[in-house]
Amino acid sequence: MRKSSGESLRKINNILHRDFGYFFASLIIAYSLSGIALNHIDDWNPDFIISKEEITLENRYQRHEITHDLIKKFSSLVGETSYRLYDFPSSRQVKIYYKDATLMINLENGSGTYEKISRRPLFYQVNVLHRNTVKWWKWISDLFAVTLIIITITGIMMLRGSKGFSGRGKWLIGAGLAPPLIAIAVQQL
Repeated sequence: MRKSSGESLRKINNILHRDFGYFFASLIIAYSLSGIALNHIDDWNPDFIISKEEITLENRYQRHEITHDLIKKFSSLVGETSYRLYDFPSSRQVKIYYKDATLMINLENGSGTYEKISRRPLFYQVNVLHRNTVKWWKWISDLFAVTLIIITITGIMMLRGSKGFSGRGKWLIGAGLAPPLIAIAVQQL
């Protein structure tokens, strides 16, 4: 029994949908996680974890008393073994710079704030991809976008009858179009 051209096209449609879906499943999840993270950038830093620790020195110091050995002593209070450099933002403050951290000390009152930054696992990496900060990644991202369109169109065409596009599918697509249209309309106000 010979398949009709419609049956052959349907089979190709289903194969494309399935295979592109499998191939890009990881990237779809990565972009989705990154999208959620970047949507809430005002609520949290999706790329970095910033931790702070307050310290208190036993003694008070003057700017002219600060030496390499004293900077090493301050550094040991926060678990740092070496520093990159230090400077004086004001006459009563010293700021020590480490690889991924800083220690700001008020010399007059002996208080200090140690601030350490570290990459947020998983989110940092997927955000790098989503923002296209890897130079050649934009071509992969463009291919991915085109393939998402193909996955969507092939998905729309998979089912026939009352559960397909000609049945409830057209109503669901219409309903799905409403939120972006409302957002665009509200933005225009």
